[in-house]
Amino acid sequence: MNTRLVAARVLSRVLQDGQSLTAALDNALLTIESGKDRAFIQALCYGVCRQFHRLDFILSQLLDKPLKDADVKSLALVGLYQLNFMRVKPHAAVSETVLATRKKPWAKSLINAVLRTYLREQEGLEHKADKFQVAALSHPDWLIKQVEQDWPEQALTILQENNRQPPMVLRVNLAKTSREHYLQLLAEKDIAAEIVGFCPSAIMLDKPVPVDLLPDFADGLVSVQDTAAQLAAGLLDVQPGHRVLDVCAAPGGKTAHILENQSQLKELVAVDIDESRMQRVSENLQRLKLQAKLLVGDAADPSGWWDGKPFDRILLDAPCSALGVIRRHPDIKLLRRAEDIGQLQALQKFILQAVWPLLAPGGLLLYATCSILKQENEQQVQAFLAEHSDAIELPINADWGVAGACGRQIVTGESAMDGFYYARLKKGSPRTKL
Repeated sequence: MNTRLVAARVLSRVLQDGQSLTAALDNALLTIESGKDRAFIQALCYGVCRQFHRLDFILSQLLDKPLKDADVKSLALVGLYQLNFMRVKPHAAVSETVLATRKKPWAKSLINAVLRTYLREQEGLEHKADKFQVAALSHPDWLIKQVEQDWPEQALTILQENNRQPPMVLRVNLAKTSREHYLQLLAEKDIAAEIVGFCPSAIMLDKPVPVDLLPDFADGLVSVQDTAAQLAAGLLDVQPGHRVLDVCAAPGGKTAHILENQSQLKELVAVDIDESRMQRVSENLQRLKLQAKLLVGDAADPSGWWDGKPFDRILLDAPCSALGVIRRHPDIKLLRRAEDIGQLQALQKFILQAVWPLLAPGGLLLYATCSILKQENEQQVQAFLAEHSDAIELPINADWGVAGACGRQIVTGESAMDGFYYARLKKGSPRTKL
């Protein structure tokens, strides 16, 4: 088995077939027994996706004409990534990548020539890439322009953060243990970590580790969840006796956190349209020994699943562009298109309008996305407030994020967090229109 070939085939499924990197990798790694090989393949795939636009530009400079064969092109990108971004010895990177062409003999000399030419001309090629914005920032042009439009002062930082590996953050189950005690358990395993001051459940590891090395992970003492996502449960302000709805709940991290924070709920109902993703919610709750009512249903059409009883709290983790989590899912840069944003914005609006009637008077709805685009976030909430006289924004006063026209935005990389947006909407009496 040639690990470079496995990685190239995974990348082809992303680049050619539009499959998500997570799904393509999961399928490919099923037959790989060696943990070392699995880690290497994963590093190659994530790395090429992060640096795709730079590597693709450099590859175009090394070819007389574009490569039509997706597997061979992916293999060339895998080779270039090793030579530029990994500690693989150049001769090993070249020889092993060339060996991966054995089922396509015509590609052997091409890959060999591309990689050896790159080694000879590396400095000039990298300098040329630095002069071309798409390659220098390794993002598609439309996304660079959108980020610059929304966040002119922070744009460069956001784009650079998107290309970095994210930290591994843990959510301590405060219903079972304290954060200080769990830090001690980590120290006993020689896992270096520190608390996140503004989030009471968060611990950030110095270096990622496999979850099976985390103390008492199987017993539900801790979960893996970015700090930004951990803020949702506190903002929802759930009280004993409340009936809570978690819309678009999969994979269930926020569902579980709400239950960990408040054990005396009347009921928590979690809804998601995807049955297979809902299974992950079930598995997460089972590990944590938590109970919720799980429903597979369309958030945009509550008539198919709502029992008519109002909810005191609603968490709407709206379907979005996910541009705030590119560093965790770098294939987003390859799969997302500019035209997707308007479609997602329309869907968000539809779902928000559909679930608002399910909220009891005096109740609170928390609107959340993992996007950094204003049209999915503050502009979406502004439009909703303008159309709903019974909706009142409750400002979020916090020492994280940036206050927008509505809600609060975390830009990617702030305090090592993912990009995230939150807005709190209370249902009051309808306002009289002037």
